[in-house]
Amino acid sequence: MICFKGHNCVIYADNAATTRISDLAFEKMVPFLREQYGNASSQYSLGVKARYAIEQAREQAARGIYAEAAEIFFTSGGSEANSWVLRAISEMFRCKDIHIITSSIEHHSVLNACHALKSMGTEVTYLPVNSIGTVEIGSVKTAIKPNTKLVSIMLANNEIGTIQPIAEIGKYLHERGILFHTDAVQAVGHIPVDVNDLQVDFLSASAHKFNGAKGTGFLYKRSGLKLPSLVFGGDQEHGFRAGTENVAGIVALGYAIEECVSEMDSTASRLKIMVENTIKGIQKTIPSVKVNGNTEKRLPGTVNLRFDGVSGESLMNLLNLKDVCVSTSSACNSGKDIPSHVLIALGLSENQAKSSIRISYGRYNTLEEVETVVEIIHKAYIKIRNASK
Repeated sequence: MICFKGHNCVIYADNAATTRISDLAFEKMVPFLREQYGNASSQYSLGVKARYAIEQAREQAARGIYAEAAEIFFTSGGSEANSWVLRAISEMFRCKDIHIITSSIEHHSVLNACHALKSMGTEVTYLPVNSIGTVEIGSVKTAIKPNTKLVSIMLANNEIGTIQPIAEIGKYLHERGILFHTDAVQAVGHIPVDVNDLQVDFLSASAHKFNGAKGTGFLYKRSGLKLPSLVFGGDQEHGFRAGTENVAGIVALGYAIEECVSEMDSTASRLKIMVENTIKGIQKTIPSVKVNGNTEKRLPGTVNLRFDGVSGESLMNLLNLKDVCVSTSSACNSGKDIPSHVLIALGLSENQAKSSIRISYGRYNTLEEVETVVEIIHKAYIKIRNASK
């Protein structure tokens, strides 16, 4: 619960959109905004300390996904990392007809990049998902062509929390020499992520999703793979992404991922209980409420609920008036009067998609807050139903 002076306390249940920076990450980043503000490319002591801090964070990020430090490249976030991979593959095979495979429920940073590449001549296949939001391995196998150069499937969905069979897909693609990228923005720091078990070549992550600072993230690139530079200029990030580094943000990222991974099991167990209590509590008074997506293989703190006959936006707004923060879709698509592409891909109608809300708990939520959320949702639902009679 977040309390502001002179205002009511806010129950923040939209951690899939962003998370509160952890106390440790904030504490560790502050010196690099004030006392230790040197440019990491400088040769004097302030610069050397900044360079050391960046390399330490690189090692922390690598350990968090069982990679090598040399395989980690810092970015401004997940969207940049996703775009980098997709555009780079197109550039690498510029003079050839290439084929890229992705899914219909990807984040817009992947979908829009694919749309742009398609307009420039790249062939793109958008795989369907089943009714619980899973990409089936059979559809991947069927979609592969002789000129398939990259497959990009997210590890965990940002709206419904469904976890994809990435290891199974990765094994199949690896045996055929097809490059594999996963958008793991929602997964890193929340569920175990081992790039070796997943057999991915590229992986994207964003610090503000695991209690780091906004504006930082990283791309994992398997050792030995070539990738064109994202930004030309100096030698920062080994020449792949020029420009003065966001040292403070990178430092926060390192400590945030280290902290989240060390507490992952206990946090996940608590979040699962919170989600279960939320579902049971709501369905006890509103039996018609349905869960969108996979009820088993999903992120521990995320649940997407459908209130048929009630506007999800109206429900969200009433909850906001009671200082409860939830969402109706991904943060990148909020505020637009269009149904979620993810929910439509599940086979829901436009009205069903628009009657859904996402609740995503994080490490700073409590079991006591769940009771309040359930109570306020029930009252808001009754108010909307009565107003429509």
